[in-house]
Amino acid sequence: MEILLLGVGPIGIEYANILQALGHSVVAHGRGEAGCASFEAATGVPAIPGGMEALAARGQYPDVAIVAVGEAQLGKAVGQLVDLGVKKILVEKPGAGSFDEIEQLAAKAERAGCDIRVGYNRRFHASTLKAQEIIADDGGVRTFHFEFTEWSHRIEPLVKEAGVKEEWFLHNSSHVVDLAFHLGGWPTTLHALTAGELPWHRHARHVGSGATESGALFSYFADWQGPGRWSVEMITSRHRLIFRPLEKLLIQQIGSVAQEPVEIDDRLDVEFKPGFYRQTVAFLDAPETLLSIQQQASHLGTYKSINP
Repeated sequence: MEILLLGVGPIGIEYANILQALGHSVVAHGRGEAGCASFEAATGVPAIPGGMEALAARGQYPDVAIVAVGEAQLGKAVGQLVDLGVKKILVEKPGAGSFDEIEQLAAKAERAGCDIRVGYNRRFHASTLKAQEIIADDGGVRTFHFEFTEWSHRIEPLVKEAGVKEEWFLHNSSHVVDLAFHLGGWPTTLHALTAGELPWHRHARHVGSGATESGALFSYFADWQGPGRWSVEMITSRHRLIFRPLEKLLIQQIGSVAQEPVEIDDRLDVEFKPGFYRQTVAFLDAPETLLSIQQQASHLGTYKSINP
């Protein structure tokens, strides 16, 4: 199959290597000539500079696309692909640059009959898939907790396009939030508190709790002004499942305080960026298993409550 790839940075390189490993051909487009040359050197795939203008000028392109451009350009690039008639698109999380842009893109895709899927690769970690097996065997999640503390001392000096750091919760922290609610169910009740602020982000500390559609109770915590890390803990009737880091899985048996590593087959997460290989296969073969842009739009109320 021929796949259109927009974006020639590190994520685009990752997708190109995976698509080639799967036996697909890649039609790559980037913006600048230097980036396209670096992409070709890393993947062996020639990339066409000129961005969306060069793509539109071609007049002929694959009807399946993967979008891995910069965060601020995601929504614009996907919207242009929809206008060009592309019918199947995988876009990097969170799908677009802002809440409003995600909602607009969801409506546009619905009108055009375009299937847009949002790539949250943590859903496809070997650790996540193994945890889902254990959760199913145990009869579901009863309670869970997650932390999405960001290292603000490293983020503040980053050079990003306007609006990206200001929406860092959506662009980055939503990785953790999506994984937690993917495993434990999305909230029907949510009580949220925020405090503090950063020069580049409107909230620095978050705590909250609630209940999900599956009946599970949850809590969360984040302090971007202090030390911490991403983590997720799921509790069933028999086990506590601990993702810390998210790529690994620890298990605690009921009646024990010991936390033991769970054996997982993570070869694909070692060879490629974790979760990306399985996510790409799922997009091509079973896209319904990925988050749709309409589902992402429906989750924005939860995101707005956590980070108003």
